[in-house]
Amino acid sequence: MALVLNSGSSSLKFAAFDLATPDLPAIVSGQVDPADGEAAFAAIDAALAEAGASPPIAVGHRIVHGGPQLLRHCRIDADVISKLQEAEPFAPLHVPAALALLATASARYPGRTQIACFDTVFHAGMPDIARTLPIPRSQRTAGLHRYGFHGLSCESIVHQLGPDLPARLVIAHLGNGASVTAVRGGQSIDTSMGLTPSGGVIMGTRTGDLDPGILIHLMRAGGYGPAELERLIDKEAGMLGISSRSGDMRVLHDASPDADADLAIAMFCRSVAKQIAAMMTALGGTDMIVFTGGIGEHDGRVREMICADLAWAGVTQAVGDATTPEEVCIALTRPSREEAVIARHMQAILGTG
Repeated sequence: MALVLNSGSSSLKFAAFDLATPDLPAIVSGQVDPADGEAAFAAIDAALAEAGASPPIAVGHRIVHGGPQLLRHCRIDADVISKLQEAEPFAPLHVPAALALLATASARYPGRTQIACFDTVFHAGMPDIARTLPIPRSQRTAGLHRYGFHGLSCESIVHQLGPDLPARLVIAHLGNGASVTAVRGGQSIDTSMGLTPSGGVIMGTRTGDLDPGILIHLMRAGGYGPAELERLIDKEAGMLGISSRSGDMRVLHDASPDADADLAIAMFCRSVAKQIAAMMTALGGTDMIVFTGGIGEHDGRVREMICADLAWAGVTQAVGDATTPEEVCIALTRPSREEAVIARHMQAILGTG
C-alpha cells in the first residue's frame, strides 16, 4: 500500500492506493488540516486503520517546485532534500511547508521510501517561446525561466480524457491558486504561471501578473523590502485585496450584492478568460476547455461568467458530457485527481505495477 500526501496552499489531502493493482484503486482518501502536524498524521493513520489498510510501503509527496535541478519525479534522498532546500526561494509559500511535511512523514514512517512528484514536470518540455522569460541571458542561465505549475492536475485531466483527448486542449485549474495551461497532443506547450506560483491569473490572495513598476514604486516610496513585497504579492492581494473581505470565492458570493466583492469576482473571471484566450493563440484555437480545481469544478456561476467572456470564440458549457454539432468549443468540468497521478508515478518508480 502507498500513502499519497497532497499538500496545497490551503489543505493537506491524503489517499492510500494498492500499488499491486494495475488500475490503482483508492483504499481510502480524506483531508486534514496541515497545521495540526502530528495530529494530522494521527488522523491519517486512524483513517487507514479503519479502512483495513496495511502500513504504507512508500509515501508519495506532491511538491510544487523543485527548482532548476529537480525536473523528474524521484525517490527522495539527502541530495534531493538539499536541492529542495535550494529551491525554497522559488516557492516560499510551498517548499518550506513541503520539507516540513516530508520530515514529519519520514519520522512517522521510518525506513519507508519517500517519493517526490513535482508540479513542474508536466511543463518541463515547453518550447522556448513559452519557457523563456524576457530577461538577460545571464539571469536565464541561473534557472530563471517559466516553470509552470498544477502539472499533476493537468496530467490527471489528460489521463481522464483518455481516447477523448482533443488535439488542442485548454485546462483551467481554478482554486485558491489558479492557472491556465495549453495542451497539444497531451503535452504542455504554454501556461499562465511563470517562475513562481504567484504569477498568471488573479487568485485568492495572490496578485497574479502585475506591472513590475508597482513593486519598484513600493520599494522607493513605501520602503518595502523583500519580506513586505512577498507578503503583499502572496497573502494580501488577489481577490482578498480587491474585496477587502476575503480571498474565498464562496464568501464573496455570499457577500453579493457588494460592489467590492462583485468586482473581485468579475476581475477573477475576466483574468481567467484572458488567459484562456492567450492559450487559444498558442494552440491556434482550441477544441475543448476543461475546468478543474475547487472553483473550476464546483462554481457554476464563475464558469458561466468566464464562458460568456469567450462566447466570441464559440465557447459553450456542456450539459453533462453532451455536445451538439453547433458547438465550436465545449467547456467541461473534471475533478483534479492529483493523488492518483502521484500513485501511478510511485508505481512506475517502485516497479510494483
